[in-house]
Amino acid sequence: MMRFTSLLAFVAGAGAIAIVVLRVMPTRGARAVLAGIYDGALWLAWLVAAVAMAGSLYFSESAGFIPCRYCWFQRIAMFSLVVVLFVGALRRDRDVRWYAVPLAGFGMVISIYHYIIEWHPQLEGGSCEVFAPCTTPYFREFGFVTLALMAMCGFAAILALLLLPRALPFEPDSAPLEDQS
Repeated sequence: MMRFTSLLAFVAGAGAIAIVVLRVMPTRGARAVLAGIYDGALWLAWLVAAVAMAGSLYFSESAGFIPCRYCWFQRIAMFSLVVVLFVGALRRDRDVRWYAVPLAGFGMVISIYHYIIEWHPQLEGGSCEVFAPCTTPYFREFGFVTLALMAMCGFAAILALLLLPRALPFEPDSAPLEDQS
């Protein structure tokens, strides 16, 4: 299950990176792809949050991983996003981003910090408990993927989807050629 969820995190992270790359590309094709994503962005963001929540619950309830303090903060953000994004997607309300972006941003910042202290435990200020230390990951799939990194990829994907603008300005690839006949 760890390998599967790690691969899902890769997909979410790659999706976030792809959206950012497509946003900076001034091509007609990039704009067309983003326009296609825009219509389903709220449902996709909700799906990412729901899958992340299901994975989080699996790891704590079935695998027996006790969530640390930072895991709880990430859960608060992600579980709230499931509800907020579901209501926003049902109502087709793009203004839900005013509520969801701060939650996803908060969750991402916590995830980044959590991932850093997993690799550098000396940076942790002693706020974590002995029975659920924030500095000791339960696993490192592929040598570097932990639960904190998975959460970060989820939050990044949600942010990328929520911050898509309705219409992106188009800059032509090149000027049209004039008919030389």
